[in-house]
Amino acid sequence: MIPITPLSEADSEPTVLHDVQHYMRPGTLQLTALPPLSLYVHLPWCLKKCPYCDFNSHEMARQELPEQRYVDAVVADLEAALPLIWGRTIHSIFIGGGTPSLFAPATIDRLLSDIRARLKLEPNCEITMEANPGTFEKDRFRAYAQAGVTRLSIGVQSFNDAHLQALGRVHDRAQALAAVEEAAQSFATFNLDIMYALPGQTLEQVGQDIALALQFQPPHISIYHLTIEPNTYFAKYPPAIPEDDTAYAMLDHITELTGVAGLDRYEVSAYAKEGHRSRHNLNYWQFGDYLGIGAGAHSKLSFAHRVVRQVRFREPRLYMERALAGNALAKVEEVGRNDLAFEYMLNALRLRNGFGLREFTERTGLGISAIEAALTQAEQKGLIERDFARVRPTVRGFDFLSDLQELFLSNGV
Repeated sequence: MIPITPLSEADSEPTVLHDVQHYMRPGTLQLTALPPLSLYVHLPWCLKKCPYCDFNSHEMARQELPEQRYVDAVVADLEAALPLIWGRTIHSIFIGGGTPSLFAPATIDRLLSDIRARLKLEPNCEITMEANPGTFEKDRFRAYAQAGVTRLSIGVQSFNDAHLQALGRVHDRAQALAAVEEAAQSFATFNLDIMYALPGQTLEQVGQDIALALQFQPPHISIYHLTIEPNTYFAKYPPAIPEDDTAYAMLDHITELTGVAGLDRYEVSAYAKEGHRSRHNLNYWQFGDYLGIGAGAHSKLSFAHRVVRQVRFREPRLYMERALAGNALAKVEEVGRNDLAFEYMLNALRLRNGFGLREFTERTGLGISAIEAALTQAEQKGLIERDFARVRPTVRGFDFLSDLQELFLSNGV
């Protein structure tokens, strides 16, 4: 990364980080077209911090949430960023957290109205919001749909009470079942987040979780292996989780069950029915652009001669102060030419269908020669298959994705 203007969270001097002329100056890249642009909105509060979570989330009771002030700050953040994306259409919106479903439907309605007033959305713009069964109330999900949310992503994680307790979740099996049923009635498309390789979990119990989830005929399921992330409670007090061989068997069983139910594994952690793939996540995986607003949100924005990453201030109170003052940016970096190939591969190789060679050139500004040596090595190891138009991970490449991605880490251009 090539730093442009890093800021500390104590820095209070005005900056010119939103000056579009700064981004449009000549550089080493030549992008022939800009990729699709998505919007990410981060709502940072949860009822309780889960012991495995390393996201920017903060505990707060629902009645204490500064909903209106926070939306004021997010809208101010968006307005400050508008010069960087003038004329571009929004492909998808994702409201994540934290637990966005802590916010009242009326507040989400206001947020989306304020966004529409400032941005041009595609006619079929996908608007996803994350929800937690622990914040579920009758008709609440329906109210989010009426506010304009088109896709709900529910953090179920498990339907087993013992496993939910081990994960520190605030909901139980009954609440999870009620939330999924309400989502199925309120949304034409929705997603269930399910975790596996949980403390004390058996292969049979994984199958029970997936079978129960499939009874609701979800059009999309995201499957995540429980990982022990640094700076979490589980990192300090690690639980006993299944061995790798058992975890692989669990994932194979999940893939088998979802396949029988008509869900295709189109990404390493995502299974969907035809027409229900996550457009927002696909934009990430295809190295599209995204503007991130809200506490701790990240952005990746392309210009004619460079690709830039931004990070907002993480702490919600400080973020609100800075955003309302006109600059919520804590850090801006230009992606170095030598880093672009790896960053692209880190995302694109997660997709079962891989990537097009033309797409790689359009989104990175690099020629295929920049990755030819790594592609040849990956092919020799049986991790990819390719023709003159596309590169796809093999089944082995999917199983050893980190090894495949690592081949591009030291790629020189």
